[in-house]
Amino acid sequence: MRRRQFLHLTAGAAALPLLPRIAAADAYPNRPVHWIVCFAAGGPNDIIARVIGQYLSDYFGEQFIIENRVGAGGNVGMQSALASPPDGYTIVFVGPNNAINATLYEKLPFDFLRDSVPIAGTMRLTNVMEVNLTVPANNVAEFIAYAKANPGKINFASGGVGTSPHLSGELFKAMTGVNIVHVPYRGTAPALTDLLAGQVQVLFDNLPGSIGHIRNGKVRALGVTAPKRVPALPDVPAIAETVPGYEASVWYGMAAPKGTPPELIDKLNLAVNTILADAKVQARLGELGGESMPMTPDGFGKLVADETEKWAKVVKFAGAKVD
Repeated sequence: MRRRQFLHLTAGAAALPLLPRIAAADAYPNRPVHWIVCFAAGGPNDIIARVIGQYLSDYFGEQFIIENRVGAGGNVGMQSALASPPDGYTIVFVGPNNAINATLYEKLPFDFLRDSVPIAGTMRLTNVMEVNLTVPANNVAEFIAYAKANPGKINFASGGVGTSPHLSGELFKAMTGVNIVHVPYRGTAPALTDLLAGQVQVLFDNLPGSIGHIRNGKVRALGVTAPKRVPALPDVPAIAETVPGYEASVWYGMAAPKGTPPELIDKLNLAVNTILADAKVQARLGELGGESMPMTPDGFGKLVADETEKWAKVVKFAGAKVD
């Protein structure tokens, strides 16, 4: 009898350390959560974070405060986020730059895959390959032929070295063998301005930034970088229809500092996936040229790891480096 009592008491004692964690998860969040976005206000990262952040605030009844901490291709904000206490009250916006920067920057003060915990995916959208109206190409095949007939004479713009649009162009070069010259700008807006003016001939841009000009006939869209056509531009083929295997989707999600309790990660993941299932949220993301991307924490972590490996090869092909 005493043995049974001992085992019962021992089992109860073993469960005691779990009680505070369960209670903390049940109470979370009981104060504002800070969501660090590593790029400037008004950009696609910021816009998406504010859309999802508002719904998270409504879902939990606590504010999700967007904090823009910019610099070094997103590394300044990421370093700050990963150095924060792992208590669930600091989360960080994650995008392709985190996968690209792992190879692009020779010396980073953090290792994103090692020092973060994935929470959830939020949205997937596409880049679009577009040309100035004077370029004699109406589709990807014609552009490849034109570029091969004029090696080194066609300039492609991007918003900066190592950005998703830049690497989309480098991947296109690697897979087609064309010799087009990269011209980096300090942001996509001036790159688009020079495309419209004919100073550069081709641009790979995030769809939300260019869709208005495409619809107004100011630039010609040749293909989207997603693996298939997108509802926002149903008549524009995927580049993969001409270049099999080409894919350079833009994806967004969120992570937390390593050590954040799994109970809080799971609670945030459930909230995000519930929000992404809402028809109003899906419609809003559709207006921005994307689609919802619900994922488990492990699923999103695998996506980031796979993308890090993929873009490492493209960065090395391009010879791109940032100190």
